[in-house]
Amino acid sequence: MTAYDVDLVIVGAGPSGLYGAYYAGFRGMSVAVIDSLPEPGGQISALYPEKEIFDVAGFPAVKGQRLVDDLVAQAAQANPVLLLGEGAVELRHHEDSVEVVTDAGTEVRAKAMLLTGGIGTFTPRELPVGEDYLGRGLRYFVRRLDDVAGHDVVVVGGGDSAVDWALALEPLARSVTLVHRRPAFRAHERSVATLRSSSVRVLTPYEVTGIGGEHLVDEVVVDRVGVAGGAAQGDQGDRDGRLTLPAQTVVAALGFIADLGPVQKWGLELRRRHVLVDRSMRTNLPRVFAAGDISDYDGKVRLISVGFGEAAAAVNNLAPLVNPALGTAPGHSSDAA
Repeated sequence: MTAYDVDLVIVGAGPSGLYGAYYAGFRGMSVAVIDSLPEPGGQISALYPEKEIFDVAGFPAVKGQRLVDDLVAQAAQANPVLLLGEGAVELRHHEDSVEVVTDAGTEVRAKAMLLTGGIGTFTPRELPVGEDYLGRGLRYFVRRLDDVAGHDVVVVGGGDSAVDWALALEPLARSVTLVHRRPAFRAHERSVATLRSSSVRVLTPYEVTGIGGEHLVDEVVVDRVGVAGGAAQGDQGDRDGRLTLPAQTVVAALGFIADLGPVQKWGLELRRRHVLVDRSMRTNLPRVFAAGDISDYDGKVRLISVGFGEAAAAVNNLAPLVNPALGTAPGHSSDAA
């Protein structure tokens, strides 16, 4: 059995966790980071490493993996213990510390814990039709954009992921069609405006009712949904509300089902599968803080940039638990020369 004794244990190696590791090191703490995924980066590395991210301060646009790589390099300054491919399954409380046990049997004892587990484990919402084409043209995300270069691509969904995938694939694909069953999108207004001015064919309100092909996907059948006021853009060939689209790739961007897993059994106060925190990012459990997408409070905004600030706030507020001499005032990094 492997055991570590550190100042701070961080559960979750996504953007907020990586930044929290750096910041804890900046404040003089030793750190261990636990994540069930085999590589750091959370959802970004697992699902959309090549997508452009536009709302991170200091980057007009940055690809997901580039952001993760830079966060890893930044976190490395803290010399953290990285326990990747190990899920945190048990939380034990002691008078002056907490202890996290992983599914590999590793024990990490720390003065405080920062939970940055994002949405927990995640599985994609399945497209109701064509599941037998998974891996043969149907996919839920595109890890390498070049994989679909020159394809006719049909993207299904109406949220940020669907719109982002459609725009990211537009320069490489032969054609991109975005199919959404409602007239309005749930994506960022700016992204929708960019979509509307792009060459992406937008079909609303339509839904995918069939996928065809002898072995690989070669066509997608969509039917118009009976929603008042809906209209299809570029729907030539529509007969009785049905269109058959050429396609070699279908990207079903319908969102994900999140599961907090063992975290749900730790006694944390939850609201809609998120961990409630106060203004100091403190949870209801002693020495346990949370930041990033997994945390919740009134007025919460789930952005990567917000997660960075929450991680810094959590580290500063837990600092006195690690060492009362530290205090919550961080000073400025420009002064630490």
